[in-house]
Amino acid sequence: MSNSNRVLKLGLPKGSLQDSTIELFGNAGFHFSVQSRSYFPSIDDDELEAILIRAQEMAHYVELGAFDVGLTGKDWIIETGADVVEVADLVYSKASMRPVRWVLAVPENSPIKTVKDLEGKHIATEVVNITRKYLESNGVTAAVEFSWGATEVKPPDLADAIVEVTETGSSLRANKLRIVETILESNTKLIANKSSWDDPWKREKIESMALMLQGAINAQGKVGLKMNAPESALEAITAMIPALRQPTVSHLAHNQWVALEVIVLEREVRKLIPELKKAGAEGIFEYDINKLIN
Repeated sequence: MSNSNRVLKLGLPKGSLQDSTIELFGNAGFHFSVQSRSYFPSIDDDELEAILIRAQEMAHYVELGAFDVGLTGKDWIIETGADVVEVADLVYSKASMRPVRWVLAVPENSPIKTVKDLEGKHIATEVVNITRKYLESNGVTAAVEFSWGATEVKPPDLADAIVEVTETGSSLRANKLRIVETILESNTKLIANKSSWDDPWKREKIESMALMLQGAINAQGKVGLKMNAPESALEAITAMIPALRQPTVSHLAHNQWVALEVIVLEREVRKLIPELKKAGAEGIFEYDINKLIN
C-alpha cells in the first residue's frame, strides 16, 4: 500500500477531556469537526481517521489494535494493565495545566486519618485495581467496590471511603469530604499500539503528531512581543524581559534603533508593557502563538 493510501486510526477521549483535547489538536494544526451525538469526527487530514471513545477504555483498544494511537490517562493504562507504547506525556486536563490526582477521601467527621485506618472498611472507586494495589502495598485488607459514578455521594452510608479523581478538590469539599492521601498522580499520555509503532510510516506519523501536540502545550499561556527601541535603551529593556530565551535583536534601517522579539508568559504582559514603554520601547505589539517547539 502506498503512503498516499495509508490511514492512522486515532482514538480521542470522549467525556470530560473531549473539548480540551479537540482544542489542543486544533492548536497543533489538526482541525476536527464534531457533530452532535456523533462518535466519528471529521478531520482536515486524509491520513487520519478518528473515533471518540471513553478514556477508561482507550488503552485496552490501543493494545488490541483497534486504534493505532490514542490519548488516555496514565491512570487508565495502569488500571487496565494495557501493554502499549507510551509515546509522550501531554500534561493538560479539563480545568488546568497540571496532573490530576486520585485521592483517598472520607467524610469530614470520619475518624479515618491514614490508609491504615481502612482495615476492614468498605471503599468505592472507579479504579478498583489501582486501589487494591495501593491497599496491598500498605498491608491493609479492605473491600473495594466498583463505582458507576456519583462516587462523592456514597460516604458515609454506602462506603466508608472513596478513591476519586480530582483536579482542584472543589467537588470533594462541596460534598463535605476530606482528602486523606494522594495515591496516584496522572496526566494524559499519547499511546501507540506496539505493531503500529513498529510500522515505519505509522511511527513517523505518530512522532510528528506528538511533536506538534507538545508544541501546542508548550505554547499555552505564552505570547510573543515585538517592539522597537533605541540602542541606548537595549540593556535596560533586555534586563526587564523574563524571556524563555534571550530576545531576538536586529538592527533597523534607522541608525541607532533595534527591533526586539521575545516570548513571555501572558500573565506578565500587563505589567511588562508599561515598563517597556517607560524604558523607551515603541511600536510594541503582542501576538498569540499556537506552537512552541523546543
